Amino acid sequence: MQNCQLDMSLINRKFGFRLNTIFKRCKGTYYHLAGIICLFLFSCSAPKNVTYFRDIPDSLGSKEVEQALYKTPLVQVDDILQVTIQTLDPGATALLNQQNAPSWPSTATATGGAGNISGYLVDKDGNIVLPLIGKMQVKGKSTEEVRAAVTEKAAQFYKDPVVNVRFVNFKITVLGEVARPSTYVMPNEKVTLLDAIGMAGDLTIYGKRENVLLIREKEGKKEFVRFNLNNTNLFTSPYYYLQQGDVVYVEPNKSKVVSTDASRLKNITIITSAITLLVVILTRVKF
Repeated sequence: MQNCQLDMSLINRKFGFRLNTIFKRCKGTYYHLAGIICLFLFSCSAPKNVTYFRDIPDSLGSKEVEQALYKTPLVQVDDILQVTIQTLDPGATALLNQQNAPSWPSTATATGGAGNISGYLVDKDGNIVLPLIGKMQVKGKSTEEVRAAVTEKAAQFYKDPVVNVRFVNFKITVLGEVARPSTYVMPNEKVTLLDAIGMAGDLTIYGKRENVLLIREKEGKKEFVRFNLNNTNLFTSPYYYLQQGDVVYVEPNKSKVVSTDASRLKNITIITSAITLLVVILTRVKF
């Protein structure tokens, strides 16, 4: 009888030890679950400052805002220019424009598709070479100035030539918290910050609207400028109009960081729970 009581006491002690061990192992999982729930609650809260131009009252009928002065972009080395010359002679026109055919692949057009870029590449000395007309210095000139110079040269060979000059690799890169981050080839030279953001499909709900970064290369150096899309002062900035090669970066807000952390913690919690369940099964099953 005494041996039986000792055996029951030993069994109860072992069973109690196992329950205590299981409880301690499961306790960490409960804390993980509580943490993930808290993170989801915070991440689901509505982010602030998502509305553009908040300094314009809702009840205001109209408001005039000064806009920055537009500066025509100048041709630089490695730009690609499309130069078309129209004359009264169809044969001469075809000959003058046939070398617009060489092409370079582009990442994305303004319409969102991919395509090839054709035109005349500005060499390291700032020149392009046109059929019959020959070498022309274009670096540091606007497309209008290049057009006038080409027209003057072409008029020496043809009567009343019609010349058009445009950039075909006017590229703007938009990165970060936007719907379609990419490098876009713009259809014209007059491109604003809002145009570029619109091309990229607008900011996501996680984009930090009060701290948009512009990166611009100027004379071999990088220039950094911050914008606040919540304020109409954006329109008065001398950097409101973008230049060839500009990069726009939209920083993620705190909600995005919390959401990312919650996703990682969720994965860790699932793995921890699976391991805990496996340990519980192993402690209960006798091999």
